[in-house]
Amino acid sequence: MPRAGLEFNQPPWEVVMIKYVVPFLLLVACREGTGPGGRPTIVFTRFQPTASGPDLDIYVTDSLGGHVTNVTRNPALDDDPAWSPDGSKIMFSSAGRDTTGRWHLFLMRDDGGGLMPLTSGAGSEWGPAWSPDGAKIAFISSSRLSVMNADGTGVTPLFTDAFVEDHPSWSPDGRIVFFSNRGASGQSSGHLYVINTDGSGLTSIGDTSATEETPSWSPDGRRIAFSSNRDTRAFQIWIMNPDGSSPMRLTSDSGGNGDPAWSPDGSTIVFVSGRDGLSFSEIYVMKPDGSNQTRLTHIPTLTFKLKPHWRP
Repeated sequence: MPRAGLEFNQPPWEVVMIKYVVPFLLLVACREGTGPGGRPTIVFTRFQPTASGPDLDIYVTDSLGGHVTNVTRNPALDDDPAWSPDGSKIMFSSAGRDTTGRWHLFLMRDDGGGLMPLTSGAGSEWGPAWSPDGAKIAFISSSRLSVMNADGTGVTPLFTDAFVEDHPSWSPDGRIVFFSNRGASGQSSGHLYVINTDGSGLTSIGDTSATEETPSWSPDGRRIAFSSNRDTRAFQIWIMNPDGSSPMRLTSDSGGNGDPAWSPDGSTIVFVSGRDGLSFSEIYVMKPDGSNQTRLTHIPTLTFKLKPHWRP
């Protein structure tokens, strides 16, 4: 969800509640696994409300969901994990690791070691997405879509207007799809846009009468997965061509579905869902045609689990 105006002068609990409750809430459960499991293949954010405030950490799991490990274990709020194209590092956003309380970008290994800050200062940065070659990072800087080198240098904002951007995702040919609330009337609902990394070619895609968000470009560049409420009040997972044509809904339950992400070979989509009569949500996987929807995690604890991302 967009974070515009949420974190700068508000306490962390209010920040996180607004960020994850509006416009829709996907609750997810989580289990710590200590038994044998495969190499971590999915990274995700776990958010658990507690009496003392929010607990927001980054976890990894194998493709069967059987071995779940907290890799940040920090009082700070850690979010937006994204594996590097070579699978060796995880980039993420974090608030509370310095005295400013701002969101900044960090790098770490998949075991949580080797922590290195990439951004700092008076602004806030979140939502990182690696370019396919690993040379560039698209991210959100104080609600503006920006691009920088993978070492944190050469920060270039693509917009200087007052609209809100979020959820960037790269195509194989270097374009970026993202969420924005821009539009002729400046409406608060969100739509999807595609843009070149030099700031040219801004194009609206999808259904502008609905709220559409969390886009994810397929590895072959032929399709974009996203969440939308275009047909139902509950958000569902859809796919469409990069120009917005041939949309197809993949989910249909009333529990709400979001945060789709493609597997590296394009054969599977991981997502979060509040189905199965649960008061919280779990992580699921399915085929790109919507078939074989399978629950990946079976955790009874009331928590949020969000933004799953595959290891390349």
